[in-house]
Amino acid sequence: MSTIALSVNGQTKEVDVDPDTPLLYVLRDEFELRGPRFGCGLGQCGACTVIIDGGAVRSCVYPASSAQGQKITTLEGLGSTSKPHPLQQAFIDEQAVQCGYCINGMIMTAKALLDSNPHPTEDEIKSALAANLCRCGTHTRIVRAIQRASKETA
Repeated sequence: MSTIALSVNGQTKEVDVDPDTPLLYVLRDEFELRGPRFGCGLGQCGACTVIIDGGAVRSCVYPASSAQGQKITTLEGLGSTSKPHPLQQAFIDEQAVQCGYCINGMIMTAKALLDSNPHPTEDEIKSALAANLCRCGTHTRIVRAIQRASKETA
């Protein structure tokens, strides 16, 4: 076990964990955050996506020790129920959620995309989300939500 200081959603906390513990487990168990979800455990589905220093990262395969000294943002760090982030509001407005399991990954991936490219084309949005799995089939609404957020934050 090692003591690791992690900065999550603007809050720094020291946790005592094995350095190879996936960041996902630390976020869920030590920080009690439920936005990032366990999906595949292999970094293939995107349900566990968080933003680390501006980039979308699969937290289920990212060692907690590698996140030390970096700025970690989870879904909870974007907005709240009473004041959602514009991207979260766009997902609500477009009714882009069906079962909701993939939405953490979709929103966090979209946030990283919009931060680096505020006005992506439809093809750029689809390309950014290509590695995020959604079995419900709300892809069209998800793309519309990201386009809406792009326009509203312009």
